[in-house]
Amino acid sequence: MEQHINLGIQIVPKSKTLDAYSLVDRAIEVIQKSGVSYVVTPFETVMEGPQSLLMEIAKQAQDAVLEAGADEILVYYRMQVRNKADVTMEEKTSKYSTKQS
Repeated sequence: MEQHINLGIQIVPKSKTLDAYSLVDRAIEVIQKSGVSYVVTPFETVMEGPQSLLMEIAKQAQDAVLEAGADEILVYYRMQVRNKADVTMEEKTSKYSTKQS
């Protein structure tokens, strides 16, 4: 079984006529529908899962933005991959989670 990694993706659409945020929403919709764990932040969306699957989802997200009418896109990736071990978002962020009573 393929190890889980974290992949951060930022898609910056360029369009002379369309709103950039609405174009980014198309990419996030693809990620939401994919079924992988993800977190949307103000600068990027971070996904967790097998690298091959995440790269496939990232390509689909890029295509969705272009199909929605972007003239072009800039795509930035950040990945954390471990040798023979999974990477999880939980291990990096759980100590910052707040619990409300």
